[in-house]
Amino acid sequence: MNELLKALANLPPVKKKVHTVAIQGKTIEVSLEKRLEIMKATNGEDGFILDGDKIIPKPVEKKGKRRLPILKKDKTGGHFHNGDPFWLERIAEEGYTWQTESE
Repeated sequence: MNELLKALANLPPVKKKVHTVAIQGKTIEVSLEKRLEIMKATNGEDGFILDGDKIIPKPVEKKGKRRLPILKKDKTGGHFHNGDPFWLERIAEEGYTWQTESE
């Protein structure tokens, strides 16, 4: 039993795991929490950039403003049953059409 205790006492210390991430071609040592945050992100390591010595998320590119169609009166268009735009009765003159406004 003493031999077992001596062997356990003489074991080398356990090395701490080094957590690294590769951002913009550079390998950086980070904490476990930061590595997990980066790995859980949608784009992983590609979704982050270096700002000096800090790791920050990439800015999100804003998409163009969405234009939705509007129901407008037109020369020819649909006539609706009881004013319900989802129940088309007929297509004739002076009806309604879905139009997207242009700039």
